[in-house]
Amino acid sequence: MENLSDSQYSKYQVTIHFEMDDEFMSLVPAHRAYINDLVDTGTIDYYSVSMETQRCWMIINATNKKEVEDFLAKTPLRKYWTIEIDELFVYDSQTYRLPALQLN
Repeated sequence: MENLSDSQYSKYQVTIHFEMDDEFMSLVPAHRAYINDLVDTGTIDYYSVSMETQRCWMIINATNKKEVEDFLAKTPLRKYWTIEIDELFVYDSQTYRLPALQLN
């Protein structure tokens, strides 16, 4: 995959609820390798997991919800997930701001 240009993509927030078992944990390394590839290519802006609530959140750059679903279908953990996908209207964070000016 090539790095993504934001101009042709929308941002989608993905909320995942998951159930774990012994097989789930054995699939985590392959899943992390896949997620790392999507982060490295700019498909995923952020990825976070709460083991406390068994939820995961991602911001994914894609042309439509179907493309988001296609990305998520390729992970070995997909069968453990219940997914919500929402197109974002506003997405702001420190990452998208200019660095603070520091006077010498």
